[in-house]
Amino acid sequence: MLKTNNLGYPRIGALRELKKANEAYWAKKISQDELLQAGRQIREGNWKTQQDAGIDLIPSNDFSFYDQVLDLTLTVGAIPARYQGFAVEGASSYNLDLYFAMARGFQQEGLDVTAMEMTKWFDTNYHYIVPEFVKDQQFKLTSEKIINEFNEAKQLGIQTKPVLIGPITYLLLGKEKEAGFNRIDLIDRLLPVYEEILGKLAAAGAQWIQLDEPFLALDIDEKTRELYQQVYSRLSAAAAGVNLVVATYFESLRENTKTALNLPVQALHVDLVRGEDQLDALLAAAPADLILSLGVVDGRNIWKNDYEASLGKINLAIEQRGADRVWIAPSSSLLHVPFDLDLEDNEQSLPAEVKNWMAFAKQKLQEVKDLAVLATGDADTAVAQRFAANKSAQESRRTSSLIHREEVKARVSSITDEDAQRTSPFAARKAKQQEKFNLPAFATTTIGSFPQTRDVRKWRADLKKGAISQAEYDQLIAEETERTIRLQEELDIDVLVHGEFERNDMVEYFGEQLSGYAFTKNGWVQSYGSRCVKPPVIYGDVSRPSDMTVRWSAYAQTLTTRPVKGMLTGPVTILQWSFVRNDQPRSETTYQIALAILDEVQALEKAGIKIIQIDEPAIREGLPLRKADHKAYLDWAVRAFRVSSSNVDDDTQIHTHMCYSEFNDIIEHIAAMDADVITIETSRSQMELLDAFADFNYPNDIGPGVYDIHSPRVPSKEEMVKLLEKAKAVIPAGQLWVNPDCGLKTRAWPETKAALEAMVDAAKTLRGIAEAV
Repeated sequence: MLKTNNLGYPRIGALRELKKANEAYWAKKISQDELLQAGRQIREGNWKTQQDAGIDLIPSNDFSFYDQVLDLTLTVGAIPARYQGFAVEGASSYNLDLYFAMARGFQQEGLDVTAMEMTKWFDTNYHYIVPEFVKDQQFKLTSEKIINEFNEAKQLGIQTKPVLIGPITYLLLGKEKEAGFNRIDLIDRLLPVYEEILGKLAAAGAQWIQLDEPFLALDIDEKTRELYQQVYSRLSAAAAGVNLVVATYFESLRENTKTALNLPVQALHVDLVRGEDQLDALLAAAPADLILSLGVVDGRNIWKNDYEASLGKINLAIEQRGADRVWIAPSSSLLHVPFDLDLEDNEQSLPAEVKNWMAFAKQKLQEVKDLAVLATGDADTAVAQRFAANKSAQESRRTSSLIHREEVKARVSSITDEDAQRTSPFAARKAKQQEKFNLPAFATTTIGSFPQTRDVRKWRADLKKGAISQAEYDQLIAEETERTIRLQEELDIDVLVHGEFERNDMVEYFGEQLSGYAFTKNGWVQSYGSRCVKPPVIYGDVSRPSDMTVRWSAYAQTLTTRPVKGMLTGPVTILQWSFVRNDQPRSETTYQIALAILDEVQALEKAGIKIIQIDEPAIREGLPLRKADHKAYLDWAVRAFRVSSSNVDDDTQIHTHMCYSEFNDIIEHIAAMDADVITIETSRSQMELLDAFADFNYPNDIGPGVYDIHSPRVPSKEEMVKLLEKAKAVIPAGQLWVNPDCGLKTRAWPETKAALEAMVDAAKTLRGIAEAV
C-alpha cells in the first residue's frame, strides 16, 4: 500500500471554534486555561479525523492560536526588544499575553507596544507575522510547543509527524530591522536551536519530521542553494536517526531541482498542482533511495481531484521508483481550504450540481487515500464506487450548461486598448477634481468599512432567518448609515464613506450579486488570527445582472454635502479571494469580473457618486512566485483594473487600496493602474513601504495608512504626526492623503472614534505647519 501524507490541516475548527475562543479570551470572557482547552479540542478532532481517513503521516504543530510563523518566532526566542515588559517564561510554558501582544499590539496596564508587521504568505490570502531581526540577533529555545503537541497526540495513541518551518525559509520570511547585515547570515546562530528541537523530538519518539522550505520553489541565488546543503547536513546529523521530509509547495522547483533532490533527507514533497510540469525532471534525477511525496490533490482550491489525471502521474512515479518510494499527498497544507463539505446543506446558494464538483479538507483526505488505494489495485467496492462517481463528476463539470455564457465571452473578446485608458492624463484630471471637490491639503478619508457590531451582524442573520422583513432590515441599515455619516461630519473627515453595514464581506457581497457564483454556509478559511473569510465560488462565466452598491452609496450622498466614496472591490481581488474555476485561464475570468465592475462604476457615476474606490488589496498577492512569470500576470491584472475604472469622466476620482505588500518589484505596474489616489497599509512598517513610491517618483496621489486597524491599540495624534512627517520627507506634501491602514469593520466603536479623532487632528497639524511655512 502506498503511504499517505498530509502537510497540515485547517485549525480554526469546523464551526470557527478557535475564532470564537480567541475573541472571548481577548475580551476577558474566558480564562487562558479555557482558551488552551479549546485549542486541545481542535487538535484532537483534527488528528482523529485524519486517522479515521487512513492518513499515514499526520501532522502536528500545524495548529496555531494565531500564526505558525509567529509560533516559530516565539519558539526560537526572536522576540523584539519592545516586548521586554512581558516576562519570557520557561520553554515549557505558552506565554499567550506576550504572543498576542506580538501579533496585535498591547495598550493597557502601563504598557503600550505596537504589533509586529504582517504580510501575505507567498501568493495566498493568508497573512503571517513577519519576524524582525537585528544585527546581534540571539536565538534560544523559548517555547516547546512543537514537542508538547507531539506528546499530546502520542498520549491519544496517534503517532504524528511534527511540522516546522525550515530555518532558511524562516530567515527569508523575516526582515532586517537595522542596516549592515543580511538576515540569512544569522543561520549559524539559529541552527543550534533547530538542532535542539530535533534532538528533543527524537528523544520523544518522533519517526518523521517535516521541514517546510517553500523558498526552494522560488528564485534563490547560488549562495542560498549552497547553504541548503550545509544546513541540512547539520540538521540530518542532529535528528539522531529520525527521518526528515523537506516540503516544497506553491511552485515548481525548476533550477533548484538538483539542490532539493540532493539534500541529505529521506523524503521530498513536491507540488504537482502548481508545479505539474516538474514530475519528469524529478523522476529522472531523484536519488534511488529518496522518497517522493506527490502533491496531486489541490491544497488551495475546492474542486474535486480528477482521479484519472492524478493516477497517470502516480503510476508513472511507481513504475520508475517503486511503491515504497512514493507517497500520495495534497499539494500543500489544507489550511487554505474549508473544513468539511458535508456541513453544506444550502442548495439555494450552492446548487447540488456545483456541490458535486467540490471537495473541502475532509474530502481531500478521502481523495488522497482513494488515490493511494487505486494506484496499488487494491480497491474494494466502496473505493471503486467513489472512482466511478469521480469520473461522473468530472464529465458533468465539462458539459454543464451552468458554466458557459456566450454573450459574456463575446464581450471579453471585444475589449480594446481604448477601453483600458482614461481620457486625460493624471495632471489634467487632478486639476478638474480639485476644482470640483476643493479638498484641503492632507485630505482625510477612511478605507471604507466602519465597525460591524454584534447588532449589525444580528440584523443580517435575522433577515436570513425571516425574523425581520426586508423593509425592517433596510430601515436599520439606513439609520446606521446616517449615524456614521453624522459621526464623520463631526470628526471633520473630508471624504466620507457610507460604512458598508449592508455587506458581509468585501468579496462575498459582490459575488452574491454576480452570475456564475455559488456560496457556502460554512466554507470558512483563516485569513489571519481570528479573522476568517468565506470565499465565494466562481464556477461559471461572470456578469452583473443589476446594480450592486448604488442604492446605499446614493442614499449616503443625500445625507451630506461632503463627497461620499462609492466602494467597490476590484476584479483581481474578487478573483484572488474567491475559489476560482480552473477550467479556463484566470485572466479570462478576471476580465469578465472587470466588465461587471465597470458597469457598476458607471452606474455610481450616473447616480452622482464622483469619488469611487476600487479596492485591489490582492494585486500584489496574485503576483506569480517566479520573476519569469511576473510580466504576463501584471499585464493582464493591470489591464483588468483599467478596464474596470477608465470609462469615466475626468472629474470622477478613482481611488484604489492595497494591503500589506512589498511594492518595489511592481511599482511601475502600480503606477500603470493610473488610479487618481492609492491608499496603502504602511503604519506597521513605520512608512518604510513608501520608499518604493519615493524611489520611483510615483506621479499620482498616495494615502499612506497612519494607524494599524488590525491592532486594538489607539495611537496618539503625536504618533500619527511623526508618521506623516516621515511620509512627507519622501513624498511631496501635495500628493499625500491621510487615512487608516485599512477598513474598520473589525474594530469597536470607542477605539474607532478615538483613533479617527487623532487622525484628523494629525492632518490638521500638518496643514498648519504647511501654512506656516
